[in-house]
Amino acid sequence: MPGRLSAITVTTPQLVASATLRLDTPGMGFTEITAQAANFIAESSAGDGVLLLFVRHTSASLTIQENADPDVQTDLLAALDRLAPAEAPWIHDSEGSDDMPAHVKAMLSGVSLHVPVAGGALALGTWQGVYLIEHRRRPHRREVLLQFIGSRK
Repeated sequence: MPGRLSAITVTTPQLVASATLRLDTPGMGFTEITAQAANFIAESSAGDGVLLLFVRHTSASLTIQENADPDVQTDLLAALDRLAPAEAPWIHDSEGSDDMPAHVKAMLSGVSLHVPVAGGALALGTWQGVYLIEHRRRPHRREVLLQFIGSRK
């Protein structure tokens, strides 16, 4: 059965809003930033458009993932460790044995996202959350750039 397209909505961009989210990670793992992204949208008086997120680092990444069962995050971290193990014979190791695997993991999961915004709210699915993934073992200060492009509320 072919899919059906909903009615097309046309919006002329009226607003470009930008901010930087600075956060400290506890070390390797997922840090949910959905609430901060939603707050940025609310404070920007955003209506319909798109939220762009970009992490300014090469050993951390961004993802949209399930926010209901923390076992999903545990399994995803284990899968990334299998794809880029710290004990592999990496050439680049000047910043520690977890640095090169962190670069590979960031490349695999990506450093940017876009999230549709409808009616001033993130158009995420029921079980979706926005996360920064720290790929290094020790804590780091990370920056995520947020930019909304679209209509005013």
